[in-house]
Amino acid sequence: MNKVDGLHHLAIATGDMKAQIEYFTEKLGMELQALYWMHGVENTFHAFLRLNDESSLAFVHNPDIANIPSQIGHTHAGNAGANSAPGTMQHLALKVKDSAEMLAMRDRLRTKGVPVLGPIDHGMCSSIYFAGLENMTLELSYSSEPINNESWVDPEVVDLLGITPQELAQYKNPVSFADQQGAVQQPGPDAAGPHMNYPEIVYKSILATPDEAFLNSVPNDPPVVVA
Repeated sequence: MNKVDGLHHLAIATGDMKAQIEYFTEKLGMELQALYWMHGVENTFHAFLRLNDESSLAFVHNPDIANIPSQIGHTHAGNAGANSAPGTMQHLALKVKDSAEMLAMRDRLRTKGVPVLGPIDHGMCSSIYFAGLENMTLELSYSSEPINNESWVDPEVVDLLGITPQELAQYKNPVSFADQQGAVQQPGPDAAGPHMNYPEIVYKSILATPDEAFLNSVPNDPPVVVA
């Protein structure tokens, strides 16, 4: 079975890297795992904050990001029920173990001056909501059991979205893919896509570059050698 097996990292742009690191370490108790020059990107820092041994919350920073305007209802939602532009992060929900840990985190946040809404019992999960820096909307959530897609896929919503019974069956149980052992060729710039956003001439060059050339194309040693 081929499937995505969890979150490795979610990258968020920031105009103030130090403030974001301080917020997530001081307010939420998350551990700074990495802070280094972003590989292959000029004048840009990358930071990773630990969620677990395999998952991180990541931030990307360079001096130009702070000059990009932030507008509620366009670039950011402002709260977990409001709109933002297609493709942007509407809110970020981080997992906690159970109700006791959620309430402990609510106390931690309130002690540090952060207003918190909740908990709210959604049935499939319980959540609290609060604000992050730079207009981020944040949530802490837990589920007491795996989400059952037989109970939590609403037929009314399925119908409103025009999803057929055949499509719904495929969505619930995606078709497995037979591993091709790396033999599938790179699609070209005219393929169906979607495509990454690079200047046309750069993108054509990237897609024409053999996969093997990318493997060690950036520095991959840690910035500090630990004896």
